[in-house]
Amino acid sequence: MTEKEKMLAGDYYNSRDSELIQMYHRARRLLKKYNNLDSELIEERERILGELFGFKGSGVWIEAPFFCDYGENISIGENTFVNTNCMFLDNNKITIGKNGLIAPFVQIYTANHPLKASDRILQDGQSSRYLTSTQPVTIGDNVWIGGNTIIFPGITIGNNVTIGAGSVVTKNVPDNVLAFGNPCEIKKEL
Repeated sequence: MTEKEKMLAGDYYNSRDSELIQMYHRARRLLKKYNNLDSELIEERERILGELFGFKGSGVWIEAPFFCDYGENISIGENTFVNTNCMFLDNNKITIGKNGLIAPFVQIYTANHPLKASDRILQDGQSSRYLTSTQPVTIGDNVWIGGNTIIFPGITIGNNVTIGAGSVVTKNVPDNVLAFGNPCEIKKEL
């Protein structure tokens, strides 16, 4: 099993594997182009996002700057808007449905590390590396995620959900609810 296959399977993997490093550098080149591109160059923006993401539906709009690890593990449905300074750590699949609104500074994490330092840090000769595993994140259709929200690995957010600004989403959120807070909790059905 390759390190990439381990990563996507949720097993511990070596994030410094040569294939993953190549994917990382490819994403950095594309993000540098995208984040420095004149906003009026719509066709070039579309081309870069199409090359970066695993899937991008029609009408997707991503405000620059945008940041991610690999890009190819991200799937975004049609007519979804991602505002400025969002960070998607796509060490595993991040799937966002159609008609989404992702506010500024939203962070989506898929990577996990052991809590205990002695389990997390691996001595590798003169240097250290860190034990990492991943879990996918899935966000349904018609979801609005408020600014500065953090979504933890393994989370599923249902359809027609509103997540209030500043939330820390540590548990799954069902369809048709308003949820917010730290930790994020369901406040009412919509």
